[in-house]
Amino acid sequence: MAMRQTPLTCSGHTRPVVDLAFSGITPYGYFLISACKDGKPMLRQGDTGDWIGTFLGHKGAVWGATLNKDATKAATAAADFTAKVWDAVSGDELMTLAHKHIVKTVDFTQDSNYLLTGGQDKLLRIYDLNKPEAEPKEISGHTSGIKKALWCSDDKQILSADDKTVRLWDHATMTEVKSLNFNMSVSSMEYIPEGEILVITYGRSIAFHSAVSLDPIKSFEAPATINSASLHPEKEFLVAGGEDFKLYKYDYNSGEELESYKGHFGPIHCVRFSPDGELYASGSEDGTLRLWQTVVGKTYGLWKCVLPEEDSGELAKPKIGFPETAEEELEEIASENSDSIYSSTPEVKA
Repeated sequence: MAMRQTPLTCSGHTRPVVDLAFSGITPYGYFLISACKDGKPMLRQGDTGDWIGTFLGHKGAVWGATLNKDATKAATAAADFTAKVWDAVSGDELMTLAHKHIVKTVDFTQDSNYLLTGGQDKLLRIYDLNKPEAEPKEISGHTSGIKKALWCSDDKQILSADDKTVRLWDHATMTEVKSLNFNMSVSSMEYIPEGEILVITYGRSIAFHSAVSLDPIKSFEAPATINSASLHPEKEFLVAGGEDFKLYKYDYNSGEELESYKGHFGPIHCVRFSPDGELYASGSEDGTLRLWQTVVGKTYGLWKCVLPEEDSGELAKPKIGFPETAEEELEEIASENSDSIYSSTPEVKA
């Protein structure tokens, strides 16, 4: 029976959403952080999109955001020439790391003791978060502004991308190991630790490389310019989105296009699978985040599969259902946090 994809729409931002990241799976579920040009990164429950809080403090567009594995800390990169580290439980700002230009990307080591940053000044910086007053280590070599920087290989190496180059660095020696050059601008980069896979998008291409050697594995061509792509944790599927407002889902092994969905009202800037692979999130120029089911029709999070009457000719449609106590819980949360960083609650809707 055919099933119709029904995404959850997470509103609350007032400008384009340019980056998003999931935490690992914690005893409290998993979490989602979004970076937006409105300067107000938001934290949400990952499986439902429910708003938890907004990190207030940046004075410019936020270009990058990330969570550590256990979702206790968040980091953001912004146009106000700073990166900030936050307590993701209380929402408090822990430290502000001043830069000399716009900061575009941030990433924690696995133990959350170090933060990697990169931006328009073409330098990679490594901050010891236990010694915030100390000067960061700096790695130079990029010839244009850094768009993305990620720890890899158990934090022994660093991957970074500028306009048309992806570079692999050795953390211990702070030297370049290898680089990849592209004939057009690199739009995104994702690192998959399981299997050491690097996902790179440029133009209409989605390319997979070894994160250890940068050797090519395979590549796909999409029907439109792609801004972001993400590989399923089990490496079964790939999702990608870009300039035609559509999300594409591919079979990773064959490259066959399995599905495509149009839900956003602007270009898609970022897309990521959840850590359990049950959904993927997309952020767009239209200012919204949307959550999409990997397997349409499965009961998960706020989705509940409801089969239509037999012979009615209707498509089976996943129903968005809130628990009976949801409104009471939201009211309690709002009242408890009325004097904290939290303001009015952005809505989640089908």
